[in-house]
Amino acid sequence: MSCGAVAAEVAHGAESHEALPAAAPVLFHIGPLPVNNSMVLMWVVAAIVIFVARAATKNIQEVPTGLQNFVEWIVESLRNFLESVIGRGLTAQTFWFFASAFIFILVANWFGLVPGVGTVGWGTPDASGALHHISRPLLRGANADLNMTLAMSIVFFVAWTYWAIKANGIGGFFMHIFGPRGESKGLLKALMILVFLSVGVLELVSILFRPVSLSFRLYGNVFAGETMLEAMSNLVPALAPLIPVPFYFLELLVGFVQALVFTLLTSVFTLLICDHGDGHDEAHH
Repeated sequence: MSCGAVAAEVAHGAESHEALPAAAPVLFHIGPLPVNNSMVLMWVVAAIVIFVARAATKNIQEVPTGLQNFVEWIVESLRNFLESVIGRGLTAQTFWFFASAFIFILVANWFGLVPGVGTVGWGTPDASGALHHISRPLLRGANADLNMTLAMSIVFFVAWTYWAIKANGIGGFFMHIFGPRGESKGLLKALMILVFLSVGVLELVSILFRPVSLSFRLYGNVFAGETMLEAMSNLVPALAPLIPVPFYFLELLVGFVQALVFTLLTSVFTLLICDHGDGHDEAHH
């Protein structure tokens, strides 16, 4: 739960509530590297995912039960979903990234709703010694930090470039963006080349903008959810434990949807550059 406690500052006799800061507070430094509370939660989530994966595969059984059965169900469901979107061949190459991204984003979003996330940390007491606001929480939602979502988007962009060049070659990659489509001759062919060069420039701008749009979409939705939970907690102080409860269920759904949207968009972007017309045939072979 990345919702802060009640913030109160007395100024000219009126109370005001501090909003959730857009930038994650820095907790400490490792050499020149600043470590903020979103990064700490990211480490916690990564450790949880790794621990569960190791525990599920420690003693693999031919007929899975318990944790192994649950993990295999998740992996199989994700693989079937991706095969229906991008085809079996492309899924075999890219499944490691899309499955990891979906699971990490989902666990990070849901872990951010755990009580204590955002409400345990440090703050500055008022003149009477009472602490009304946690200005430096120990943990904060990993995807409520733009640095985290932008890093995932850049990793995808690098992987997307590799998959695109691997599928098309360097020349084919640029022909896919700038090359004319269809058969034409003479003046019409020269006109079509000019048109598709212009379209290619727009497509290139769109490709370069994708990491920005992906990162801001995920960050904006998660940050807005945390801000909403904090606002609901501060709406009526006497009912602070009760009012946010319905919104927690909403955030559970939003956390799942955002993980699915990020995975779906990145997989479709990959399909558009790597598909040669047989991707879906392979999926239903």
